[in-house]
Amino acid sequence: MIRMGSVIALNPDKIARYKELHANAWPGVLKTITECNIRNYVIYLREPENLLFSHFEYHGTDWAADQAKMAADPVTQEWWSVCEPCQKPLATAAEGEWWAPMEEVFFHE
Repeated sequence: MIRMGSVIALNPDKIARYKELHANAWPGVLKTITECNIRNYVIYLREPENLLFSHFEYHGTDWAADQAKMAADPVTQEWWSVCEPCQKPLATAAEGEWWAPMEEVFFHE
């Protein structure tokens, strides 16, 4: 199992929409997340900075294959097309990076 965290900015005028979308996440998207070996997925919002922090556990053995499977799913593609206008990558994100990965510096079980 690998824990993963990432961060992205949220457009201030899209906060209510983003919360509404995630309060009513599409069942097909949730199914794909599970099929791609992601567990305990959580997204936090920090206001007034309007930063989203995501954290999940990856329980699979082939991250690249599971990510490709997720990216190929038509329902997930549609979900992303609805959610992405709410978000904006950090100015410091690497080329082509949407959610910026974070380094885990502490864990206590």
